Amino acid sequence: MSADGDAAVAAVERIAERIERERDHLTELDSAIGDADHGGNMARGWASAAETVRELDDPDPATVAKTTGRTLMSKVGGASGPLFGGSLVFASAELEGGLTPESAVGFAETYLAKVQDRGDASVGDGTMVDALVPLVHTFKKSIEVDDVPPVVALAKAVDAAERGAAFTVPIRAKRGRASYLGWRSVGHQDPGATSTLFILEALLETARDRLDVSVAPDLDATSPTVPDEGAAEE
Repeated sequence: MSADGDAAVAAVERIAERIERERDHLTELDSAIGDADHGGNMARGWASAAETVRELDDPDPATVAKTTGRTLMSKVGGASGPLFGGSLVFASAELEGGLTPESAVGFAETYLAKVQDRGDASVGDGTMVDALVPLVHTFKKSIEVDDVPPVVALAKAVDAAERGAAFTVPIRAKRGRASYLGWRSVGHQDPGATSTLFILEALLETARDRLDVSVAPDLDATSPTVPDEGAAEE
């Protein structure tokens, strides 16, 4: 098993553990604006995915991502299966050449595009897109413009996703099951945005452990990363 493949399997296992721990919390969120099945569905799907990828022979990141996505599609009910799983399968092609900062950006962008296409959602609709868009934009800028280490870029992106998930609380849901509630959806955090955040936090934990890299505790999506050229010249 390659180092990248091993890390990918470890990431899926850690995600499964985190989603299981958060099962009741996700169910509580979904019970307020949905049908109270998000926690159970996601926990079941990720547990099955972890078991499946663990049995792969010498996997690579693309195979792990595709296998995980297919498992989620078959095990997670409702709209979450196609959104999380189907988008993962589609985006896995970006990793076929290996896991690099560039392919990771391509993976994130493709995943977001597919989620938006499948869910017909935009920022401000009160869905997982509100967490994904700031995540992807921050990760892309951190890698391509700020040229920071990938783990730091991911940490900044996770911070942006956390802010995005919190953004779903004070707004009216316009897509998904919560949209049926109209203004009654205001005041509730979207379950999909929340589970997306948990997945990303598990990915970050795995990256930190595997690369043995520490990230400053005060690092966030708005922290400066590029020296001011004018100040440097002075």
